[in-house]
Amino acid sequence: MKTILSGVKPTGRPHIGNYFGAMRQLVDMQKDYHVYAMAVDYHALISVHEAKILKQDTVDLVIDYLAIGIDPERTLLFKQSEVPEHTELAWILNCITTVPYMMRAHAYKDAVAKGEEVNVGLFSYPILMAADILMYDIDKVPVGKDNKQHLEMAREIARKFNTIFGETFKEPEEFIMEEVAIVPGTDGKKMSKSYGNTISLFATDEEIEEKVMSIVTDSKAEYPENVFYIHKLFRPTIELDKIYEENKGKYKAIKEILIGDLKNFIKPLREKREEIAKNLDFVNKVLAEGKEKARAVASAKMQTVKKAIGVL
Repeated sequence: MKTILSGVKPTGRPHIGNYFGAMRQLVDMQKDYHVYAMAVDYHALISVHEAKILKQDTVDLVIDYLAIGIDPERTLLFKQSEVPEHTELAWILNCITTVPYMMRAHAYKDAVAKGEEVNVGLFSYPILMAADILMYDIDKVPVGKDNKQHLEMAREIARKFNTIFGETFKEPEEFIMEEVAIVPGTDGKKMSKSYGNTISLFATDEEIEEKVMSIVTDSKAEYPENVFYIHKLFRPTIELDKIYEENKGKYKAIKEILIGDLKNFIKPLREKREEIAKNLDFVNKVLAEGKEKARAVASAKMQTVKKAIGVL
């Protein structure tokens, strides 16, 4: 059985872009693949510097995974920080990766272009991401188009290590669902927490109404494209073409239809999440078992790595 890995940063609540871009794929794949699902809390530390917030957001993210249908009997669900081999491998990979190579990373270049003072974590996080992936001999990684570079870097780092020290790491492939690789936000840009243009995956009815009504529309267009691109996540295009044709120019009516579809989609997820959140003993048990299983795999891999580099 081939393996899939996905990690989500616990930096605020997930939105429908996270769900359709990556999280849903894990649920769909766990019947046919061995899935590793991580809450990558060390990655979040790049920007989150309040202990209480990071701790709560991490627990919330694990609950979110369980609420969308991740089955701990089929999927290994764990926290990145509870498997110290990740940071150990990242240091080893640091030592074979050059600064000029890392300066190619989009996140770093974007931060520099904005005049930000970049911390070392942001600069080198593609290396930690490579360690996350290479640790488990992953076959495929679900990514959005904008994250494809990170996987390419992981492959190149694996290739370089294998060339220097001998065949050790598998080179993973990306898995992109083209139709949902980039989910648009309420302003037409990519849906992102940093843009403030998201629709929460577990939003209340009131939040859904507010967010949909705030979607930016072009009064000159025959139909509101930004609404349509979000709407097609929930209905077949052939249905939407008819609805939008019947309501041409009636942007409020179209938004109200989208509101109804969003409520129908989100309500059962929200209710399931509320039930799981009441049972933290179960959540902690899932994490404890995930930690034990992940560490067993990671520890064995690090033995191979240490022998290859000559420290064991």
